[in-house]
Amino acid sequence: MVAARFLTPLLCAITAGVIATDQSACAGNPPLWQPYRPAPHHHVMVPARKVGTPIDPSAIVPQQFIVPAPPDGIPIEALTDAELDQLSACCGESFNSVKSHFDPIIDKHLKSLSTGASASNGSLKLLPGDVIWHSYWAGAKEPRTAGTFFKETGNDLSLLDVTLGGRSSLLRDATQNDQGLWHGWELQIEGAANLRLNLDENGDLDATDFRFGVPFILARNQLHWKIAYYHLSSHVGDEFLVRNPGFSRINFSRDVLVLGASYFPLPSWRYYAEAGWAFYDDEGSAPWELQLGLDYAQPGPTGACGIPFFALNGHLREEVDFGGNLAIQAGWLWRGHAGRVLRTGLHYYNGKSSQFEFFDQFEQHIGFGLWQEY
Repeated sequence: MVAARFLTPLLCAITAGVIATDQSACAGNPPLWQPYRPAPHHHVMVPARKVGTPIDPSAIVPQQFIVPAPPDGIPIEALTDAELDQLSACCGESFNSVKSHFDPIIDKHLKSLSTGASASNGSLKLLPGDVIWHSYWAGAKEPRTAGTFFKETGNDLSLLDVTLGGRSSLLRDATQNDQGLWHGWELQIEGAANLRLNLDENGDLDATDFRFGVPFILARNQLHWKIAYYHLSSHVGDEFLVRNPGFSRINFSRDVLVLGASYFPLPSWRYYAEAGWAFYDDEGSAPWELQLGLDYAQPGPTGACGIPFFALNGHLREEVDFGGNLAIQAGWLWRGHAGRVLRTGLHYYNGKSSQFEFFDQFEQHIGFGLWQEY
């Protein structure tokens, strides 16, 4: 009974306090914290407005459900032009995709940007910056700048074949269609020195072949024709003669007319074949030769990451009863906007020597190389 007398007034005081707090909240003074819950339904009087006047959400939506608009000047992270160039140049297809263009060598639009001229302009051009016809990648006597280190397994020699040369366009009157296919003609000049260094003899020069040529190119979309003249002469190195006093040097030389063709069934694939006839040949050389092969790599500029490539070449020569050699190369390739190509990879060669001072000797090469193509 005593406890009841003390508890009854206490409970009445607590109840009165709770009721007073709830009435204060309803009167427009909300507590400092409210849970995220649906607001009670209230009948809100919306003032009359004209038709077409936007409604102020704060007039009919409880404040706890209104998200304030962000202030002006919020920093936004953006990539600079230099960062975009880095992203487009590495590990993936460039933003200007080459898949929509049928250009066997280079993306049409990027090339026109790099040369400053329209790729489809058919006016006569003197010394254009690129070429329509490119060297055969696995061709031993093609003009390029390259170094190939290999073991010659027959004689167990460590050799380095160095090529110093290139090709360029002198005159061109050709157009490109929307797919990047050439239609017209081009006059080129080419030249190369093919040196063989014997690494087992302190890099002595064993032999050198010199080649100079003038190709005329006729392009008809996927099919390209080559009519060319070239001169080739072979020379043995002085150091080789000192080491081999019994060797009888020959004046292997030839002046050759060439008819060749290359065909692109797909942008990545190039098939080629050519026949050469020497109207002058000397000391071991015979008139006829045949060459055929293929090159494979995706077209267009590659960026820093590069792409894989594969090349195959067969060269048959009358002076060795239409035997000759087979060359296979595979590895990684980089291509710039002007169409020049840098390759590195494995090299295999089997057949008669690629140095024509030793034209009738059998060789087998296993090694690797670095080749810059034009």
